[in-house]
Amino acid sequence: MSSSTDKSYTPPKVWQWDQESGGKFASINRPIAGATHDKELPVGKHPLQLYSLATPNGVKVTVLLEELLEAGIHDAEYDAHLIEILEGDQFSSGFVSVNPNSKIPALLDVSTTPPTRVFESGSIMLYLAEKFGAFIPKDPAKRTETLNWLFWQMASAPILGGGFGHFYAYAPEKYEYPINRYTMEIKRQLDVLNRQLAEHEYIAGDEYTIADMAIWPWYGALVTNQVYEAAEFIEAHTYKNVLRWAEQIAKRPAVQRGRIVNKTWGEADKQLRERHDASDFNQ
Repeated sequence: MSSSTDKSYTPPKVWQWDQESGGKFASINRPIAGATHDKELPVGKHPLQLYSLATPNGVKVTVLLEELLEAGIHDAEYDAHLIEILEGDQFSSGFVSVNPNSKIPALLDVSTTPPTRVFESGSIMLYLAEKFGAFIPKDPAKRTETLNWLFWQMASAPILGGGFGHFYAYAPEKYEYPINRYTMEIKRQLDVLNRQLAEHEYIAGDEYTIADMAIWPWYGALVTNQVYEAAEFIEAHTYKNVLRWAEQIAKRPAVQRGRIVNKTWGEADKQLRERHDASDFNQ
């Protein structure tokens, strides 16, 4: 049965941009690319310059960077500069030069000549894992399995965030059809993970990899009710293997550090607006 708020919509022959379309992110969404203003990006003292915000996509990269440092890889030192997406920082000329897609996170490796720009979180994770030879297996079969799950996350998360998250939590009105459609799909995704984790300690097998770091900020947060406040709605408690894995990953010291970098909301002691030194976590 359709809800009383459902409205029939007939698309026009030619779509027109309605800047008052509503929703939490309406003020920064637009159908064109490119910079809106001139502003250079700051550059710190470390080899890696990260421009980000602690959304799930941002957390993927800061967790990996902290795991690399935890593993004793000092060349992975980084500066994490805050990009306020609701303020439009991602449309500055400096940011667009690093990521023409104007999405966080974006990375500039200034240890290379010329500096190497890396954008899209999956690409950044693969770049760092290969650069430092860590958190990606050397065995070809295990490496491929890790990449299978890394790309699974990249393909699946837009359904969770832009689909379910938007219509369940952020859209200006609740509509039955999209909520049902995307709820069905994310529950299927959780079942995929739950079945995989029934047979393996980590996502790609018995080894902690970039696949875990990519998937955890999205699906770990979902089942532990840290995004969208939807755990009861989706019966998160039924995905016992995902919960076991999510709680296991959350206990890692590097994860606890990485998840708060570039975070500007929530409890004050769980925020670190910018990270320029390991000592920043002690302030």
